[in-house]
Amino acid sequence: MGEIIFTGGSVFDGTGREPFPGEVVVRGDRIAAVRPGRSPAPEGATVVDCAGATVMPGLIEGHAHLTFPSAVGHLEPGFNPPVDVSFFGRPPAADEHLALAERNARILLDAGFTSAYSAGSLTPGNVEVQLRDRIAAGETPGPRLRAASFERDNNPVRHGAENTTPTGVARFIAEQAALGFDSVKLLLSNDDVFVPGGSMQTQYTAEQAAAAGAAAREAGVWLNCHAQNPESIKLAVRNGFRSVYHCSYADEEALDLLEEHRDELFAAPAVGIMWANVHEAEEFGIDRAMAERMGSVAQLEAQTALYPEMRRRGIRVLPGGDYGFPQNPIGRNARDLQLFVDLFGYTPAEALVAATKWGGEVMGMADELGVLAPGYLADLLVVQGDPARDVALLQDPANLTVIMQSGRFHKPAGEG
Repeated sequence: MGEIIFTGGSVFDGTGREPFPGEVVVRGDRIAAVRPGRSPAPEGATVVDCAGATVMPGLIEGHAHLTFPSAVGHLEPGFNPPVDVSFFGRPPAADEHLALAERNARILLDAGFTSAYSAGSLTPGNVEVQLRDRIAAGETPGPRLRAASFERDNNPVRHGAENTTPTGVARFIAEQAALGFDSVKLLLSNDDVFVPGGSMQTQYTAEQAAAAGAAAREAGVWLNCHAQNPESIKLAVRNGFRSVYHCSYADEEALDLLEEHRDELFAAPAVGIMWANVHEAEEFGIDRAMAERMGSVAQLEAQTALYPEMRRRGIRVLPGGDYGFPQNPIGRNARDLQLFVDLFGYTPAEALVAATKWGGEVMGMADELGVLAPGYLADLLVVQGDPARDVALLQDPANLTVIMQSGRFHKPAGEG
């Protein structure tokens, strides 16, 4: 196929620059040109008319859980991690789990997310590694993926005392790297929402966190973490964790550390699940009283107060809201952008930059992903209207008239 030219609409290039009338030229899997105005199409070119629409980079999910079971049209109301992962009525077999993850990957790509940075696999094993590789090989549709290990606490009863020492933690990091993961996820703070004050409990010592950091650097993998309380956030920053999730109860010292290292790390609040628990989960057994008991009300209030300050300090905060629960299914991920605007004070354009340019950076592909520029991968959307003024447009798949990944149409123009 020759050139593909997206013309006649506006271009939002992902850098934060104002949308401008222009066109984007794709050649092979790369963007060949981004230019203002309109030029005559060369013979043999495919022309996509974008009148009334905006051409923008593909969205990048910053906190993905593609191995979690609930997606739009496929809800698993009994799913309650980390207590119960038996969403097949028993622990899932690897082939069943891979099939489910492939379904979720397709649904997320259908929602306009052409890349995803995993925030952790549901179970041990290498299902996410297989998924990543099958997507990369073109064997199944889905977002380009950075795969992450399962979420590991440091409970000696669960893992054995010898595996929770600094040496044991380092061994775990090396084992996950050997399985092929891009990153390893640790629960630096307690994830059990029914333990009173659980979010304020730190589960790793300074020595254990340091051992994890050293082992990750040696193995060439990134570290991600669940970190709610101030001490867990500080442990993460001091030991080189790449993605620090939630951060809901950061104190001034933790904020100062995050700001000091803002060019080395990313934060992701996962506000989507908190919003769903507080406002949209009653049919799944989470009424207001249960949401308060789970800490969701307090956490949502804390994040609403905290993240405007993180924005002010220039910390890179990524959309990605723990989608994969029945009250918060995969496929609704674009809602996070609206929550960034409504709760955290981001402008629509700033929310888009967080979901595109900064997404390319967390993927480790800042020089070829997340913006529309010559030489970059041709991951792009054509969106009816102007999402740089109204990010809610991205929540309706009907507004995504084109989805392109690496120069190939996942959803061509004119397809329903």
